[in-house]
Amino acid sequence: MQKEIRIGTRESQLALWQANLVKDLLTAQGYTAKLVLIKSEGDIDLVTPLYEIGVQGIFTKALDAALLNNRIDIAVHSLKDVPTQLPKNIVQAAVLERGPVRDLLVYKQDMAFLEQKDHTAHIATSSLRRKAQWLRRFPQHQIHNLRGNVNTRLQKLAAEPWDAAIFAAAGLERIHLRPERSVELDWMLPAPAQGAVTAVCREDDTFCREACAPLHHAETALCTQVERDFLRTLLGGCTTPISAYAYIRDNRLHFTGELSSLDGQTFLEAAKQVPVEAAADLGKTMAQDILFRGGDKIVAEIKHAK
Repeated sequence: MQKEIRIGTRESQLALWQANLVKDLLTAQGYTAKLVLIKSEGDIDLVTPLYEIGVQGIFTKALDAALLNNRIDIAVHSLKDVPTQLPKNIVQAAVLERGPVRDLLVYKQDMAFLEQKDHTAHIATSSLRRKAQWLRRFPQHQIHNLRGNVNTRLQKLAAEPWDAAIFAAAGLERIHLRPERSVELDWMLPAPAQGAVTAVCREDDTFCREACAPLHHAETALCTQVERDFLRTLLGGCTTPISAYAYIRDNRLHFTGELSSLDGQTFLEAAKQVPVEAAADLGKTMAQDILFRGGDKIVAEIKHAK
C-alpha cells in the first residue's frame, strides 16, 4: 500500500490554497495526500508588529516542529516567510513556479491623496520594507500597523479610518479577493522570494523528496535563491527593509536589490544582469557590494534603533 503523504499547513485561506495546490499536483502524479492543519505563532498574535516579535520563522516554526516530530511529511510555505537557513534535518523539496510578484495598494475611496502633497494620508502595512519605500515617496503620510491573514487585513482596512493598505498581489489574487479599488505598485521593489511557494520535508525522507521533484520549477528556484542569498548576506529579515527581485529573460538573469533605512530616506541599490549560468553567486555579490558602499552602517543603525 502506497504511503499517504501528510501535508502540513497553516489554517488561513491563502495557506490552504497553497497546500491544496501541492496536494493536487501530487495527486496528479499518482500519490495519495491529505492536509494537516497546524497553528503558527504568527497566526496567534495578530496585534504586535512582526518586527517586534522576532519574525524570522514565526510562520514556519510550528510546521518545522511538526515535521521533525513526524506529525506531517511535507510542510508548505510562502517562500518569503522561510528563514534563509533551514532547520537541521529539513530540506527544500520543491519550489513551485512563481505567481504574481508585485505589491498592491488597496484604497477605500479614490487615490486623490497620492496627489495632495500637504495631505497626511493614512496607509496600513506591517512590513518595514513597504513602509520604508512608501515614506521615501510620500514622507508626509502616516503608516499604521496591519496584521493578520489576508481576509482579516481587508476587514480591518474597511473598519479603520485609513485611506489604503498595501498587500502582496499573490495573496489577494490566488484566493480571488483582489478588490476593484486596487492598483499595482510597479515602483515598489518586492520582498525576496515574494510570490513563490515552497514544500519542505525531512532530509532522510527519500519518498517525499522524489514525490516533490516533478513540482520543482528550476527558473523560480534560481531567481528566489539569488534574492534570498542577497537577504542572507545582508543579515536581514523582515526586521530590516530589504528588497530584491530577480527574473530571467533571454537566458539572462536580471537582478535588483535594495537596503534601506527605516524611514526610507537613506538607501543603497544594486542592479546587474548576467548569463543564467553565471548567476549562482549574484545575490551574495550584490549584497557585498552594498555593504562595501555603506550598507554596513545602515544595518548597524537599524540594529541600534531596536
